[in-house]
Amino acid sequence: MTSLDFKVIRIHKLPDNGRMKAFVDLGVNDQLLVKGMRVVSGKNGLFVSMPQEKGKDNRWYNSVDCLTQETREQISEIILEAYRKTG
Repeated sequence: MTSLDFKVIRIHKLPDNGRMKAFVDLGVNDQLLVKGMRVVSGKNGLFVSMPQEKGKDNRWYNSVDCLTQETREQISEIILEAYRKTG
């Protein structure tokens, strides 16, 4: 199995007056760019939300999903660490 190297390419922090805290672009193995990930404040603290598109039924659907929980956790750790380090 090929290991994945994730790198935060860009963080755009938003004013601190809503649930949405930042938009994030994530690089994968210096080969793929995933745009539109979000840092969101929820009931249990900050979490990372995948990019989403609105369907014809007016519901939101992830346009990118992790196939394993391990990958999801790794992405969340990297993004939240980078978010906390930005001023």
